[in-house]
Amino acid sequence: MAVTKDDVRHIAKLAKLALSGDELERLTRELASILEHIRVLEKAPLEGLEPVAHALDVVCPARDDTTESSLPREEALQNAPEQEGGAFKVPEVIESS
Repeated sequence: MAVTKDDVRHIAKLAKLALSGDELERLTRELASILEHIRVLEKAPLEGLEPVAHALDVVCPARDDTTESSLPREEALQNAPEQEGGAFKVPEVIESS
């Protein structure tokens, strides 16, 4: 099934997107290309393969979720450009009224 401009117009309408003529042309070509890649993938021989969540054997790099003691306040602030009242002093971002 070929992707038509009407298909893309319908999808854009559902997504509440206004597309220009150039965008409609480009997205029609790109969606057709994506669907063609999916058709190729559907033909891949998968019999006997175990389902996987990732193509590579990846180990989660996150550390264990455990509590640890924090730096003493003085050590944490020792390289602060400015500090005030035992906290980092930063430039005002939102003007106070």
